[in-house]
Amino acid sequence: MTLLYLVRHGETDWNAARRIQGSTDIPLNDLGRAQAREAGDLLARRRFVGVVASPLSRAFETGSLIAERLGLPAPVAVPDIAERRYGEAEGLTAAEIEQRFPDGAPVPGRESRAALLRRVLPALVRAGREAEGGALVVATHGAVIRAVVNHVSPDTDAHLGVPIRNGSIHSFELLGDDLTLREFDDPIEVESERPGTFDFDYQNALEAAPGDD
Repeated sequence: MTLLYLVRHGETDWNAARRIQGSTDIPLNDLGRAQAREAGDLLARRRFVGVVASPLSRAFETGSLIAERLGLPAPVAVPDIAERRYGEAEGLTAAEIEQRFPDGAPVPGRESRAALLRRVLPALVRAGREAEGGALVVATHGAVIRAVVNHVSPDTDAHLGVPIRNGSIHSFELLGDDLTLREFDDPIEVESERPGTFDFDYQNALEAAPGDD
């Protein structure tokens, strides 16, 4: 069994402005770097064999700061755990999305949740296998974590509407090819609500939109 600790990247200026980021490469701001360091301090309570990260700079820097705190090598970039692509909605606020795509109109270029899972889940399994039964930090994104949580625990609404905060940590067990949610806001960090801030419901304005699976 391998343990995977999925960490949402720290805050960016677009997070602070409530803009959809998706595949747009927005760097951490100073608060985001502080959140990443705090996550590293919390993770240092346990032992890890490595860190992997999305190549988008906000996640890769988060992973790098955590790796430095844990005394581990720089993260391995895993392109398939990059954030969900939101197409023409990237850069927009919730109000701008509603104006441009009213009443849940399709957003050109938006990656479906099903497509997101088709790339993310195999990547997590591969990374977990390479960890050879140890614990691995995965620095990634809010919609990625939300999709994995919903996939592995479809019969519970315990986390329904609970935002995945910047810098928050969520642990999973990997046994063979099967992922199981261990802890949402893992108690490794009893202050898990402190480092991050509330974001959009369901992570952003488009994560609550139906009909794109």
